[in-house]
Amino acid sequence: MPIPSRAALVDHLVRTRIAGDVATPRDNNLSHYRKLANGDRHYWLGLELGDRWADEQDVLAVMAERCGVSDDPEHRVGQDTIDPELTVDALDRMAARLRKAAAGKQRVLFATGHPGALIDVHSRTAARLRAAGCDIVRIPGGLVADEGYVVQFADVALFERGATLWHTHSPEPMNAILDALEAEDSALPDLVVADHGWAGRAGQRGIDSVGYADCNDPALFIGEAEGTLQVAVPLDDHVVDPRYYEPLTEYLLDAAGLIA
Repeated sequence: MPIPSRAALVDHLVRTRIAGDVATPRDNNLSHYRKLANGDRHYWLGLELGDRWADEQDVLAVMAERCGVSDDPEHRVGQDTIDPELTVDALDRMAARLRKAAAGKQRVLFATGHPGALIDVHSRTAARLRAAGCDIVRIPGGLVADEGYVVQFADVALFERGATLWHTHSPEPMNAILDALEAEDSALPDLVVADHGWAGRAGQRGIDSVGYADCNDPALFIGEAEGTLQVAVPLDDHVVDPRYYEPLTEYLLDAAGLIA
């Protein structure tokens, strides 16, 4: 696949609704911002936010700045947006951290709560970092969390229950991995590349963490604003065809110097 220019990628993101006018409606976004502000830990994605974000308008302000949703508090329903320029800016920041990992041949863990959409993005990134000399974490076997199993396919940690890979926001699978690595005296990752509670909890536990986040998942953007996460990339994290993420992945890997 050819590596897209920045302009071409922005056009692709808008055309496929990875950014621009996204499918997530405004009322859903505001509901999630409100629940985070009200202390619902499901929406904290593994971060410990205390009472610092108890005002829903403060959450909205962060999301307008870092994700590109409308900053109008009177806009309550209908279309909301992700600014594709902010998406590409964040991909560039993520690429810089991946370049550092490659230069230092660091130990990197990949995980996703969106196996139906993002597993290939993570897997292809892991393969390129391995080729550059990084140690891609192989998670311990037999891990359980949230009445299911933490498994690994194509170098990506995932949550499985009932022989099915699950969409999950929970931080508990990441806790299970990190606790098990500590218990067997294995080195913790230098970097986690993930999303949802996998990324949030890794950052909360003091590990460099970069991740992808939708406009209705404000916690990771707050984590970046507070410095707990290195990067949160704004995008629709489950568009209709996972192949739509391929140009984004190629752009990221090229910017990170991982494509020869």
